[in-house]
Amino acid sequence: MIGLTHYLLLGTVVFCIGLFGVLSKRNAIAVLMSVELMLNAVNINFVAINKFITPNDVTGQLFSIFVIVVAAAEVAVGLALIISIYRHRKSVDLNDFNLLKW
Repeated sequence: MIGLTHYLLLGTVVFCIGLFGVLSKRNAIAVLMSVELMLNAVNINFVAINKFITPNDVTGQLFSIFVIVVAAAEVAVGLALIISIYRHRKSVDLNDFNLLKW
């Protein structure tokens, strides 16, 4: 039987993969995808904890929906910024994003 530990372990593995992607990638779109992986790992944990600790409440699912809405807004703003910077710099390499440096 699959228990809470298995779901939390899955969430931890997915979060670590996302964290590795954020820290190691230089492509801005890959970094955004890695952040999405991290947010999905949090959603797995929310739903699993809700199912095993308080199965009659829907608190975990509500937090998951809230995280999905925030992630969608983050992707929309992030992609708009990346497209704007690509039009000016012709690159999506994070090392080229030095617009705010003195």
